[in-house]
Amino acid sequence: MAVDRLDAKIVRVFTDSPRISVLEASRVLKVARATVQSRLDRMLESGVISVWAPQPDPAAFGFPVVAFCSLTINQDLGHDAVVEALAAIPEILEIHTVSGGSDLMARVAARSNADLQRVLDAMIATKSVRRSASVMVLNTHFQGRTLPLLEAAAGQI
Repeated sequence: MAVDRLDAKIVRVFTDSPRISVLEASRVLKVARATVQSRLDRMLESGVISVWAPQPDPAAFGFPVVAFCSLTINQDLGHDAVVEALAAIPEILEIHTVSGGSDLMARVAARSNADLQRVLDAMIATKSVRRSASVMVLNTHFQGRTLPLLEAAAGQI
């Protein structure tokens, strides 16, 4: 779906003030409430906006250690079965099929370094992961950064 500058401005308003009402956003943007609502609906239906939910911060509730894990999987099982087995481990925040030396890349949260080892052991215990290699995050500068890309696509930048 093509997005324009008003779409990007609407997303920016709701990103900066996630609890703002559609009516208040229309006032800020100086457009009709129905325009804001219809564009939000269109972006939701088309997948431009995929999530409209709080994003809990794992560090804030006891999981300050973050690691990216390259996983080599048991190819006999297929990716779907492996992902299903790994989805049972709540500390795995994301899983992506990747190219290169590994099969999957997972972003994992843990309570401590020792807890990270427990999570890695849990992945191996599924019998779907043959080997893992982890890189611990020392500092996060930004994440989930899609708004600048949307604004660029809309011709804002």
